[in-house]
Formats: sequence, structure tokens, C-alpha cells
Amino acid sequence: MTRNHPQRPLPSRRAVLGGAAVAALAAAAGPAEAAGRRPAWPTQFPLPDGWLPEGITIGRAPYAYLGSRADGAIHRTDLRTGRGTVLHQGAPGLTAIGLKLGDDGLLYVAGGAGGTARLVDARTGALRGTHHLATGSGHFVNDVVLFPDRAWFTDSRDAVLYGVPRGRGCGGVRVLPLTGDWEQLPDVINANGIVSTPDGCDVIVVSSTPGELYRVSLETGRARRIALSGADDVVNGDGLVRVGRTLYVVQNRLNVVTVFDLDARATTATLRRSITDPRFDVPATAARFRDRLYLVNARFTSPQTPETTFTAVAVPL
Repeated sequence: MTRNHPQRPLPSRRAVLGGAAVAALAAAAGPAEAAGRRPAWPTQFPLPDGWLPEGITIGRAPYAYLGSRADGAIHRTDLRTGRGTVLHQGAPGLTAIGLKLGDDGLLYVAGGAGGTARLVDARTGALRGTHHLATGSGHFVNDVVLFPDRAWFTDSRDAVLYGVPRGRGCGGVRVLPLTGDWEQLPDVINANGIVSTPDGCDVIVVSSTPGELYRVSLETGRARRIALSGADDVVNGDGLVRVGRTLYVVQNRLNVVTVFDLDARATTATLRRSITDPRFDVPATAARFRDRLYLVNARFTSPQTPETTFTAVAVPL
């Protein structure tokens, strides 16, 4: 049976020319825009020359915050475009090592050899406060993890954690000595990256030398060495990222991120896989956003000059 269809009118000359123009614009825009899709977010973006980066943190919004070892400044980059600007100006004698963005809109910044914890407004870049955690040459405040009541900082040169109060009614700074299995070695980087345990009660700390993971009680300071399965150590362990019971360990000078499965009590870590990338150049720390892991290239093995270039890169989780 023959089916009859309404006859379609022939297009006018104006319509033909208009359609050709639209097609030309779509071709110029690229396949993503032509198909109505947003262009892919960049997987690498630059930082200012001589920035000397180490820490990176990302909140709910697509912005990365990166600290400077040169003067304690903080750079903010839009992950959608890779473009950024200096949010918080530094000053001589300051440094920014690890940092975390809280749901209170504050950046908690580890001050390295200066022994400080600074609080910076993530929207305006204004300094909201400074806590002096340690004095003297035997300290290096390195990284931080956030809990509802306190921000906990590691000290790579001393066997302690510092608990900085968040909000009113949380008391003063708490100094928590590390005991139990913890082994403090002289003249090397000990406690470095820190994250919460899957149950949210305690913390996991990586000791860069000799490369061990510990579960540390925030009540007593007692450290229990986490047994590694499938790996001998996590030497040069730096930044840590935890997603559920998956732990990502950035091993900076090895240019690798090792991925472990934690057991329910975070007493055993089983190696699942390793992430490497030719763009890695001594990545120090990492932060997660959606299905990506963003890492900052600290380039510790390259000249650390005002002309040295630096980048951050993204890899799939």
C-alpha cells in the first residue's frame, strides 16, 4: 500500500543561505559545540613562573586552590578553563605547604618551617587568622585534614599532630604526641600527608621516610602501623586522598600515585594499581574533583628559581 505524505515546501533561498551559515559556524566551533556539548575541561594548566607549588585543594565548586612555598601566596584556578589568578598575596618569610578548603569558606594553610596555621577567606583572599603551632627550628607544619571541630596538622620534624579549633566552643590548639608504633627518624621528612579514616573517627598519616602508613587515634595519639599488601612501602609518600575505602598515595619523587584498598578498620592496605603519567614532574599533593585527580607538579628535582615553570595536571580516577 502506498502511503501519502504531505508535500513539504521547497526551502527558500534565504533559508538555504542561512543553513549554510549555521553549518559553517558549527564547523568552526568544533565537534563538541556543534553537537551541543560543552568543551572538555583542560587536563593541564599552568601556574605563575617561580610559584614553587606543593599543596592543592578543591571544594564543591570547580576551583582549585594552590599554595606557594615561595611566599605563602594562594592561587585560584577555574578547572573549567584552566585560567587562574592570585587570590591571596604572600609576603617574605611565609610559605604555604598543604591546604584544605572547609565548608565554612576558609582555607586552612600549613605554614611549613614557620610553624603556623593560617586561615584565609576562599572568596576574598583575606587573612582571617593565624595560629602559631610551634617555634624553633625543629618543626615543619606540612599538611592538614578537616574535622567538624578541628583542623589537624602534621609536623614532619616532630612526632605530634596539632588540632586547630574550628568555630566557637572548640577550645584552644591541641598538641597530640604520637605514640604506639610511630617511629620518628632524625633529619628526614616523617609525618606528611593526612586524611580521615573511612569511619571518620581517626586519621591516616603517611611517614615519607621510610614509607609507612599509620592509623592514629585522635583521642590518645596512639599510632598503629597499617599493614601493606602488594607493596613493600610507600617511600616518598606525600599527599593522600581517600575516596571511601580507596586510598591514593602520591609518591612524589617516584612520579607515581599508588592506589590501595583499605579494610573496614583501616588496618590493612592492599595495592590495587598504580597511576603514572608522562606529565608528572615530582607531583607533591593531589585533590579530587568528580572523576578526576588533580596533582600539582612541585618539580623538587629541578631548579627552584623565579623563572622555573610549574603546572598542575589531571588524571582519571
